[in-house]
Amino acid sequence: MTAREKDDRAGHFQRLKERFHRSGLKGFHDYEIVELLLTLGEPRKDRKPQAKAAIKKFKSLKGVLEASDRALAEIQGLGPKNIFGVKLIREMATVYLKEKAKEKPLTASPRAVYDYIRQSLGGRRKEVFQVIFLSNANRVLETEELFQGTVDQAAVHPREVIEAALKHNATRLILAHNHPGGDLKPSREDLEITARLKAACSAVDLEVLDHIIVGGDAYFSLREHNLI
Repeated sequence: MTAREKDDRAGHFQRLKERFHRSGLKGFHDYEIVELLLTLGEPRKDRKPQAKAAIKKFKSLKGVLEASDRALAEIQGLGPKNIFGVKLIREMATVYLKEKAKEKPLTASPRAVYDYIRQSLGGRRKEVFQVIFLSNANRVLETEELFQGTVDQAAVHPREVIEAALKHNATRLILAHNHPGGDLKPSREDLEITARLKAACSAVDLEVLDHIIVGGDAYFSLREHNLI
């Protein structure tokens, strides 16, 4: 690479930063936002081709942010260093939403719960079972990922859920897990696990408020469908 090409690349990145400082992301194409993120790890490298390839592969900025590290690394020229920015923003968003949820009651609607958990569950390739631990006032005390893999009777242990609830001084719980295939319909196992956990929690004065299933860009609330 010639010195002039290096200067052109550095100048391009600088211009992107100046545009952002002037007006935020207004007027930015999705690939330009991804380009900014990719250059956080390697500021002197031109990542426009990879940014455009990422948008093409994952269809949108949202798709890129929800893509796994492995899927991002399938794009030629991307690796741990330059996907650092994508991972950073993804994790920051999760932490921000988690902290934001603590400011007000979470159970105003199942949609509010979905908005809270979709960042951490929406793009997962494996089934993940989370529990949101709440106070009497329905404020979030903590959210824990308790199980991974196929969510079934053998995997989800009421004792572990109850122990975690007691650790966080919770009195109410919201269960949540994802269906990586996108089918939102609760399985027989989903309904059995919900009933089993609800009964076990009730025995120690813990209330299970809902069980949210996340699939793609949508959700299914067992409470909304009178299944809990």
